[in-house]
Amino acid sequence: MSQHSTTPPLTGVSTPAPAPSPTSIFTRLKSLGFILLGILSAGMGLKGFLLSSHFIDGGATGISMLLSAGLGLPLSWGLLLINLPFLLLGYRQMGLRFALKSAAAIAGLALCLVVIPYPDLTPDLLLTSVFGGVFIGAGIGLAMRGGAVLDGTEILALLINRSTPLLKVSDIILVVNVFIFGVAAFILGLTEALYSILTYVAASKTLDFILTGIEQYTGVTIISENNEAIRETITAHLGRGVTIYKGQSGYGKRGQQREERNIIFTVVTRLELPGLREEVKRLDPHAFIVQHSVDDAVGGMLKRRPLH
Repeated sequence: MSQHSTTPPLTGVSTPAPAPSPTSIFTRLKSLGFILLGILSAGMGLKGFLLSSHFIDGGATGISMLLSAGLGLPLSWGLLLINLPFLLLGYRQMGLRFALKSAAAIAGLALCLVVIPYPDLTPDLLLTSVFGGVFIGAGIGLAMRGGAVLDGTEILALLINRSTPLLKVSDIILVVNVFIFGVAAFILGLTEALYSILTYVAASKTLDFILTGIEQYTGVTIISENNEAIRETITAHLGRGVTIYKGQSGYGKRGQQREERNIIFTVVTRLELPGLREEVKRLDPHAFIVQHSVDDAVGGMLKRRPLH
């Protein structure tokens, strides 16, 4: 009779968690760095520019500034109280990690306004509204790149968009801000409200630049009878990858046309777009070019391949 030895299960012994990789540690430090820079930048925009001139920004930050101006509520407390409901929504919809990072970022901004003695940089109202918006937009954008938000109204807009897809996130934020600036006209005055709108525009443009950067991608579709030469130029001379779709020509001025044709699609940065259009037009002046902005793109040959 054969005997089988069995090893009794180990009790009370836990398997140690694997140590985080250097890449993971670097990613976390990078995320933390983005959030800290965002807090400092937004604090500069608020305390170094806007507060002394009684200008406001949009969103939850703007509501907090209105409460501070109208009711005397300290801005730091207003930021915490106004953003709290949005953070709870974010926790329910996006998870605990996102909510904790955003809560820490907002609390950090509130503490920053109390502790750091930012200088009042300029009395010029135009410079105050523009550069105040630039610093706030940069702060919000950097925090978002770190995985957190400094303004909770974007969470609300995202949730409304999920339940009502006909409303875009940008449209919802615009409606909220129109209401905020309308109230600001009564509380702060019409001049301050108009300058505040300029602040919001500057912040929005800076936010877009921080999130998309100078290398904002553009998708380009090219339909041409000379498609092979165009494909070779894009891949060999411009160093970009392409995707070829099989298609047929449709109905034009010459009547029904059903010729087989290759359709070229490529993704380039906006800095490379003029050179691409110039090359296509050189090879085929009658080429049909359609371009559209791309929110984000990963993988493939997005980085320009070195040419030899």
